[in-house]
Amino acid sequence: MKIQLTADSTCDLGPNVAKNNIGIMPLSVILGSDSYRDGVNIVPQDIFDYVAKTGVLPKTAAPSIGDYEEFFGAYVNEGSTVIHFNISSKSSSSNLYAQEAAKKYAGKVYVVDTEALSSGQGLLVMKAADLLREGKTAEEIYQTVNALRSKVNTSFIPDRLDYLYKGGRCSRMAMYGANLLKIHPLIEMVEGQLVAETKYRGSMQKCIDKYISDLAAKYPKYDRTRCFVTHSSADRDLVEFAKEKVAERFDFDEVLETVAGSVVTGHCGRNTLGVLFISE
Repeated sequence: MKIQLTADSTCDLGPNVAKNNIGIMPLSVILGSDSYRDGVNIVPQDIFDYVAKTGVLPKTAAPSIGDYEEFFGAYVNEGSTVIHFNISSKSSSSNLYAQEAAKKYAGKVYVVDTEALSSGQGLLVMKAADLLREGKTAEEIYQTVNALRSKVNTSFIPDRLDYLYKGGRCSRMAMYGANLLKIHPLIEMVEGQLVAETKYRGSMQKCIDKYISDLAAKYPKYDRTRCFVTHSSADRDLVEFAKEKVAERFDFDEVLETVAGSVVTGHCGRNTLGVLFISE
């Protein structure tokens, strides 16, 4: 039985998509009256340029049920069973629409609500790819990745709060105060939705250093297979610094760098960085 892994474009896996033969369903990014397909005909710089010019964040939209039916059908009609990974159902309607579309294919399409986004979602896709190479069945892969959802650390630190403010996720006062005092909140995915609790203060490098130390203390046991350092077009020296600190404080087989796509970038802004992995 052929198994095809697919995911929403929000998995932010970069070159790992082609390496693992993962089918991608693009979400839409809407700039004014124009609609684009994430990862197809829009790049993060387009987002930065648009927001700088208009002061308005882009809107995003999930694929329709019909879009998912067509997407899944291309694989099912070739004899494959599909396992599809959606961005958290608390962040998008994608999972609801994909679940509805899957009903058309009577057990040939498994749909996973990853309860994550960006490479947190991608970690489950990559785990599925590992299991597929081990010869696991679609049902075994589906059950395993669902059981791992609560173990995925999806977290990141934004440089500035401008985009979060424009998106209604913080007040104007909080934005000004944070930018003035160099406060950088830790944004974490908890039960499928983003929350901000811990606040770091100082330069981004200082905050990233403390953030990675806190992760190491919080998760002494973790899946050593891989870790993602994912960022939204962050400064090169900050990315390299983060990778160095991950190597010092963890023992992953590989540390993979990926750049967030246009959907995720549109919500967090430039220079946001996260370290994502699966705990035990």
